[in-house]
Amino acid sequence: MRFFIDTASLDQIKEAKDLGILDGVTTNPSLMAKEGISGEANVANHYQAICEIVDGDVSAEVISTDFESIIEEGQKLAALAPNIVVKVPMIRDGVKALARFAEMGIRTNCTLIFSAGQGLLAAKAGATYVSPFVGRIDDINWNGMDLISDLAEIYAVQGFETEILAASIRSALHIVEAAKAGADIVTCPLKPILGLLKHPLTDIGLEKFLADHRNVAGG
Repeated sequence: MRFFIDTASLDQIKEAKDLGILDGVTTNPSLMAKEGISGEANVANHYQAICEIVDGDVSAEVISTDFESIIEEGQKLAALAPNIVVKVPMIRDGVKALARFAEMGIRTNCTLIFSAGQGLLAAKAGATYVSPFVGRIDDINWNGMDLISDLAEIYAVQGFETEILAASIRSALHIVEAAKAGADIVTCPLKPILGLLKHPLTDIGLEKFLADHRNVAGG
């Protein structure tokens, strides 16, 4: 399973890269706004700055909702860097755009996936990735991981090459569960990834090793 970081923060992207586990980046307008990035030119420049740090795919989201505008905006985003993936919402015109982008050789990430039917439709339209929002499904008292499992089964049975990019990840446990459920990629903020490092027995064991070393060195 590959690890993407869900942020527009250059500092967090660099930290994840330095950790040696970064495979890509996902962003959205909300994350851009959180970093104080606004305006088409500034957003484009920021995407290019991200792509200079990251060798893997960088999802850049369109804000248009009609077919022609999605295509126009997506082409501009794809032209920013070779590793840009155009992020398209799961709406009627979005699905239509996925098919057109596939014909044009532009890779896509269909976002806001909440059902197996939506994931099936996106794959049929030629999406490179689908982004099921695990945490938001959990928020309404359903099991988001069931959707990951369903999509993994459908894609395997039907032979779709679309990859499952588990999104809306809230914890380190979510990452592990997504891996078990068959996600190809997980995207999340840096905090849950760093949470995978933590275990109290590791801390206890390390402290014992260090204490034993101090005793031997002191003796």
